Amino acid sequence: MKYIKIIRPQQWVKNLFVFVPAFFNGDITDGSCLLVSLIVFAAFSLAASSIYCLNDIIDAEDDRRHPVKCLRPVASGAVSVPQAYTVMGVSLALSLAVMALVPANRWQVFAAVAGYWALNVAYCLLLKRHSIIDVCVIAFGFVLRLLAGAAATDITLSKWIVLMTFLITLFLALAKRRDDVLRMNKTGRAPRRNTKRYNLTFLNQAITITAAVTLVCYIMYTVSPEVTGKLGTDSLYLTSVFVIMGLLRYLQIAVVDEKSGDPTDIALHDRFTQIVVVCWMLSFLLLIYVV
Repeated sequence: MKYIKIIRPQQWVKNLFVFVPAFFNGDITDGSCLLVSLIVFAAFSLAASSIYCLNDIIDAEDDRRHPVKCLRPVASGAVSVPQAYTVMGVSLALSLAVMALVPANRWQVFAAVAGYWALNVAYCLLLKRHSIIDVCVIAFGFVLRLLAGAAATDITLSKWIVLMTFLITLFLALAKRRDDVLRMNKTGRAPRRNTKRYNLTFLNQAITITAAVTLVCYIMYTVSPEVTGKLGTDSLYLTSVFVIMGLLRYLQIAVVDEKSGDPTDIALHDRFTQIVVVCWMLSFLLLIYVV
């Protein structure tokens, strides 16, 4: 159980972004396309798990002083540092092995996963200490997931999809930093080294800007000629209602409830968010395949 905990399988939900190209291209029901996306999902999940191990090793001392992170395997002493490095190595090796199963554009997929891994190693060692850079690195990691999914399925991405991916994940990362600032204001102790370079005024404005631009990018995507022509419908803009509701709900969780510290936990447990996401997906699929 302790080894399962250190690889954080609950965080693998983030790697569902590799399915985004197939979903937005209308190919999510294609069996071969779905299988290839699953392979890339597995490769990214294992690569991410190796990074979680490294992060726990590097942050062990800081985590021991955190009310929640002190329970992480390395910080709590359940897993030793050598054991964590071993799990990290095994996860990375398995990721490479899984990538060998990708039938097309294998080297492009490898480049995306390797770029993600290298970027996150740099993040763990240095980049997370610098405000703004830290959240941009996180957002770019999701763009690499998107690019890997597109390369494996040989799908050409719309520029609006790439921008949306960066912006929505930047929005979530900023909301998470807001939670860190709230904790710092209450306890007088910064959860991260760069938390002091953020404050509520800055984060509130940054979150509002990224949410607004994300919505604009989504609407531009739904009405762009290349998309309406490819998918055979000019009614995709109607799905913007659910995007607005989702963004407003997350803002409510961040600003009113002050519980935006873990986007994955919100996605897995907030019923309102889950309903909105399901309604958005169903409406999108309905407009593509039925109407």
